[in-house]
Amino acid sequence: MIKGAILDMDGLMIDSERVVYETWQRMMDENGYDYSFEVYLQTIGKRKNEVEKIYRNRYGSDFPYWDFAEQCHESYLELLRSSGIPTKPGLFQLLDFLKENGVKIALATSTSRETATLNLQTTDTLRYFDALVCGNDVTNGKPHPEVFLTAAKKLGLPPKDCAAYEDSLTGIRSAHDAGMITVMVPDYLQPDEDTLPLINHLCATLDESIPFLRTL
Repeated sequence: MIKGAILDMDGLMIDSERVVYETWQRMMDENGYDYSFEVYLQTIGKRKNEVEKIYRNRYGSDFPYWDFAEQCHESYLELLRSSGIPTKPGLFQLLDFLKENGVKIALATSTSRETATLNLQTTDTLRYFDALVCGNDVTNGKPHPEVFLTAAKKLGLPPKDCAAYEDSLTGIRSAHDAGMITVMVPDYLQPDEDTLPLINHLCATLDESIPFLRTL
């Protein structure tokens, strides 16, 4: 049995990617930009400075990315505080299983600590976590392994004793390069031919990974 589980947040634990996409689509439509879900897919799992490059490469160097990003963030926080963000299927079943079996749990997210903590509080999941590693805690974003290595260190565990849960391709690369057992639960992005060899277990919902964990 593993000793640690390290979970991504957006798109894995909570259905936040849908909310962010719908907000970006609305803002881009209102400002006359040609936007689509395919463009948004390119930004999933990336830090804001990388997303900025994607938008400015597509829409020009004067594209007001940071203004739009701030508007999106404020809309997200407003929704989070008013009605909350739905959790993904099987989340609580997995978290309960991990706790019942003495597995330490850490968060590894590119989201800021303030927003990540608020997400965990409003979904009543903060109580499960032994450590949090957020975007402002590391220098290098995914696919660099720093966030997962830092999470393992905070748990006091070697990476090989940890299972890393991700929904994004960059996240799986990050966890694999950190030397962890990788579990992918795809949200919008299905694994491609380059990512499949990096995945130890692929499943549709978080709780579907429990039988796999029992074999470790």
